[in-house]
Amino acid sequence: MMTRRQTMAGGAAVAVPSVGRSSEPTPPAAPLLGPILAVTTTAEDLAAVEAAYESALGYVVVDRSTVSADTAAAWGAPKVAGRKYLTMRPAAGEPTFLRFVEQAQPAGFRPMTTFGWNATEIIVQDCDALAERLKGTAFRIVAPPRPLSSSSEIRAMQAIGPANEMLYLTAVTSPLPAARDMPSAEAFVGRCFIAVMGGPDIPRMAAFYKDTFGNTTSPPFNARILSLSIQNDLPPDTHYDLAVTALGGGTKLELDAYPPGAAARRRPDGGLPFGMAMVSFRCADFGRYAARFVAPAHKARGGPFKGLRTGVMTGAAGELIELIET
Repeated sequence: MMTRRQTMAGGAAVAVPSVGRSSEPTPPAAPLLGPILAVTTTAEDLAAVEAAYESALGYVVVDRSTVSADTAAAWGAPKVAGRKYLTMRPAAGEPTFLRFVEQAQPAGFRPMTTFGWNATEIIVQDCDALAERLKGTAFRIVAPPRPLSSSSEIRAMQAIGPANEMLYLTAVTSPLPAARDMPSAEAFVGRCFIAVMGGPDIPRMAAFYKDTFGNTTSPPFNARILSLSIQNDLPPDTHYDLAVTALGGGTKLELDAYPPGAAARRRPDGGLPFGMAMVSFRCADFGRYAARFVAPAHKARGGPFKGLRTGVMTGAAGELIELIET
């Protein structure tokens, strides 16, 4: 049976914009988006997040402060100004960060049930040993480690963390061809290498990334996604369309077509989308997108992107895309 990995080795609702046309007359000649630099997730308890990621995943803090007014405005979330945030990285120091911003979640919020960013996939050295380490921690295993049906060299599991965030934790157990573009875990728990997004349909999402950034997406295929079925109370053998967008640097997007019950992500007025709110990417032609940012670009004052211009735009499924000038 196919799995999702076979081609890989209260507030107002966020409107899902119409795509298929870009403000650019033609797609860029070369891909301009990627690799992934950071994932931003909302969290009610930053202390709990820090303790869990340090003790169970070995992540370390690289920045902690409050969100400045100009940063909040650039994110299109002015009411998060003054909120605390925390930025962490893998123990080995790979420059792919997890940023958690203090913001409450509505009762009953479940990852992988609404459109937008939904799961952070992290490369690890030993999936089974990590599963043992996670027992009794703030991480709840949703799907235990198992080999991929199409690739015995890869094992993966899924877990929900202390911010109610979905993590895919993936280990490569035997060498893979370079063409698979899979990173190595430089520590027991490595970096994010795939950002998983859900939306109404694959062609619409793929067209946005092609037309806007020139990044190509694989043809859609139908596969079983166990974690998506679990979160949506659907039979485990339910199949979904999914595709993979290449970003370079060992990173990718997974685009999932969500079931009929899924809807646009809710977010508080002036706040960030609940849960996995935003993904940050290196951008090779930052100025090209200035007119499409939700607010004027600004220069980061602190953290790992200090001194670099950043801007945020909205994607095909309502997802927030932060571009980091290179």
